[in-house]
Parts: sequence; structure tokens; C-alpha cells
Amino acid sequence: MISYEPFYRTLGARGLSTYKLIVQYGISRSLLDRLKHNKPISTVTLDDLCDILKCRVEDILEYKEN
Repeated sequence: MISYEPFYRTLGARGLSTYKLIVQYGISRSLLDRLKHNKPISTVTLDDLCDILKCRVEDILEYKEN
């Protein structure tokens, strides 16, 4: 299972909030909902998040065995 727990840690470490992602970077609420519920996202979206947060893929998601 893919988990986006690292995304929230990285977000906090960068001093950003989900509100700022929505307002300043145009990230949709539906994307944030998908991340919150560990639903699939595209690699394009993953690339966009890495660019915004200046981080690596591992800083956004991790694989956990069921």
C-alpha cells in the first residue's frame, strides 16, 4: 500500500500548510483529499509536488506492506 504520510512531514518541515498549497500553488482540495486517504495520484502530480516542496519522491510517499 502506498502511504502519503511522508508528504505531511515534509510539508511541515518546509513550513507550508495545505492552505498555502491551495492558495499560492493552485493545488486542488481534491488532490489533498486523495493524499489524505492514500488514493492514487499521477506521476505528473508527484513531480509537481516534488518541485513545489523541493524534495525527493521518498519525501512524499512510502510503500507499506498490507
